[in-house]
Amino acid sequence: MLPATFKLCAGISYRHLRNMTGLRRTAAVALSHELEKLALVGPGPSQWINQVRRRSSLLSSRLDEKPYNEVEMSYLKQGEEALKKSMNILEEQDGWKVEIVAANGDKVLSKVLPDIGKVFKLEAVVEKPLDSVYGELVDNMENMGEWNPNVKEIKILQKIGKDTVITHEKAAETPGNIIGPRDFVSVRCSKRRGSTCILAGMSTRFNEMPEQKGYVRAENGPTCMVLHPVLEDPSKTKLTWLLSIDLKGWLPKSLINQVLSQMQVDFAKHLRNRVAMSTASLSLY
Repeated sequence: MLPATFKLCAGISYRHLRNMTGLRRTAAVALSHELEKLALVGPGPSQWINQVRRRSSLLSSRLDEKPYNEVEMSYLKQGEEALKKSMNILEEQDGWKVEIVAANGDKVLSKVLPDIGKVFKLEAVVEKPLDSVYGELVDNMENMGEWNPNVKEIKILQKIGKDTVITHEKAAETPGNIIGPRDFVSVRCSKRRGSTCILAGMSTRFNEMPEQKGYVRAENGPTCMVLHPVLEDPSKTKLTWLLSIDLKGWLPKSLINQVLSQMQVDFAKHLRNRVAMSTASLSLY
């Protein structure tokens, strides 16, 4: 029986048979059964059998994974596009103009790009390890309204795979309601490249979240946050935040520039406070 089973498994290596999911599953299950029989016979190449059995089981589990549909694939591609575009912007070092330099060294720069408009870049150091910062920005994303006064609410509308989500964000009203209520629907993806984490996103359309009454649907992107340990002190995290946003409506550009650059400086301050409190809470246990 085993030779026939290997012929079945070998057959799925042909392209026209490899696409037949049922046949692939049958081959994986059959191989697993035959390996079980061999393992019970007695002494033999048990280590080899166990290794092949594990790979056969892994193949079976992968075949049972739900494939992405066309809409989900489009969101995955948008996330990758946001990451690629935003990193290309950050890698271009020329043309940045200083907007704000805070007393603690936090810096906001800006530049105007064709087809995108004005973008802002925050450069800051957070005095906590990368995993702590990453946890607040990604794992606890929906709690951001608790510590960032500029965010009223963030909800994850859909998860696609391990790294991509669709979110709805409501921005908090500005003092004096200078800029009225805004909301965003975005696709966000997170990637790790060695010791560097990249959180990228851009506006998207999501049928289950149409424009909300009382809110202006603003747009953002490409935008991203890049996190990596400080070379001289890995217990600290370097944060670079590229912000590209269109608030829509009739607003003076000078007002928008002032609000957005200050918002980035404030974000760094609130993030520091949050991770410091989270770390202190953990140390109590």
